[in-house]
Amino acid sequence: MPLKPSWLESANRAGSPFPLNNLPCGTFSVGTGDKHNGVAIGDSILDVTELEQAGILAFPGGPLLNVPGWNRLMAAGTEVWGSLRNQLTGLLEKDSAERARVEPFLVPLAGAELHLPFRVTEYTDFYAGRHHAFNVGTMFRGTESALPPNWLHIPIGYNGRASSVVVSGQGIRRPWGQLKGPNDERPRFAPSERFDIELEIGAVVGLPSPQGAPVTVADADAMIFGYVLLNDWSARDIQAWEYQPLGPFQSKATATTISPWIVMKAALEPFRVSTPEREVSLLPYLAEPGPMLYNIDLEVALAPQGASETVISRTNYREMYYSAAQQLAHHTSSGCAMSTGDLLGSGTISGPLRENRGSLLELSWGGKEPLTLDTGDTRRFLEDNDRIILRGEAQGDGYLIGFGDCEGTILPALTDPYAKKG
Repeated sequence: MPLKPSWLESANRAGSPFPLNNLPCGTFSVGTGDKHNGVAIGDSILDVTELEQAGILAFPGGPLLNVPGWNRLMAAGTEVWGSLRNQLTGLLEKDSAERARVEPFLVPLAGAELHLPFRVTEYTDFYAGRHHAFNVGTMFRGTESALPPNWLHIPIGYNGRASSVVVSGQGIRRPWGQLKGPNDERPRFAPSERFDIELEIGAVVGLPSPQGAPVTVADADAMIFGYVLLNDWSARDIQAWEYQPLGPFQSKATATTISPWIVMKAALEPFRVSTPEREVSLLPYLAEPGPMLYNIDLEVALAPQGASETVISRTNYREMYYSAAQQLAHHTSSGCAMSTGDLLGSGTISGPLRENRGSLLELSWGGKEPLTLDTGDTRRFLEDNDRIILRGEAQGDGYLIGFGDCEGTILPALTDPYAKKG
C-alpha cells in the first residue's frame, strides 16, 4: 500500500511517523485546557473531541469521544473503528472538500501535553520472546535448562498492576525493596542497584469477552484495537529475591511506561508476518489462522544526564515466539473475562545477536560485560538521571507508521521512604 497523500503537507514528508496511513489515537491538552482526544497527523493533532462536538464526526450511539481516553470508542466495536478511520481519511485526504471545516481543529503537536490515551483496566505482562527467555535462562540455569519445560507450549505471563502504567515522559523513581546477595545472611531494605528496562509492545484490548467464554486466536485478534510501545521497568535485584515461588511482584510494580499514541491495528495490516516455526506443535486452541505478528523495527536509546544518546539495541517485533492474539486467547482459556482497556505486554523483544537484546540484563550479561556508550560511559544497569527512549516504526511504500517515543528518566531514590513527616 503506498502513501495516502493529505492536504496537510507535513503528513506527506518523508520520515514523518504520522502520515494519513497511520492516524494513531491519543489524548492531549494545551496549556491549562481540558484533556481532549486527538489523532496525530503530520506535525499536528486533530482534535476529534471538538470535531465530534461540531458534528463533523458522528457515530451511532455517540458521542464517543467527549470523555478523555479512547475506551468508549474502543468498546463500540469494529464497525465504529472502521468508521472512524474512513471518516478521518475523507476529511484529511488530498483535495478533500472538508479542508476548510477541519483545519481550525488542528493543534500543533509540539505545543501539546500528551496523556495516557486510554484508561488501563487490567495489565498483564508476558514472557513470550524466545531469545530473551533463552538468554535469561542461560544466565541462571545454563544452556541445557535455559527454557522451562512449559515454555515452548504455553505463553507464560503474570498479572501486573494497572496503576503502574504511565505515559511517556514521566520520571521514574528508583524503587526501594528487599535485596539479598548470594553471600548475604539476611536481606536488606535498600534502593535497587540493578534497575533495568524491557523493550516490549503492548496490545490494547478494545472488545471485551464474557466470564467463562474462552475465545479463539482469530476472535482474540479481532478484539485488539491497537498497539503501543511499552517499557516494563524491572528491578532485577528485587526480582531475584522475591520471584520464587510465585513470580514477579514488587520488582515489576514501580512503573510501566507506554508511548502516547495507540496505533490502530488497521494501520498495521500491511505489515503482518508469521510467527517463527515451532520446535514443538502447539495445542489446537493456540493455532493461528494466519500471520499474527508485525514487521516493526524497534530500537532502544540511552542518554546519560546532559549527554547525547546512544542506540544500545535494535530488533524487530517479528522476533516474538507468541503473538498478542495467542496471548489473549490463552488468557481467556480459563474462562477469564477480558475488558475494554486491558493491556497485554508482549514480553521483552530480543533478537539473536547481542545488539538485538531488549534489556540491560542481557546486554551486560547480568552485569558481567558492561556496555560502553558512545560517550565513553559504561553501564551494567541504569544509573540515576539516565534517560531511556524506545522507538518503533513500520516501513511502508514511501511512508512510515510510527508510535511516538516511549521515554522515561530515572529519578534518584527517596532518601528514606519511611521517614516520619513533621
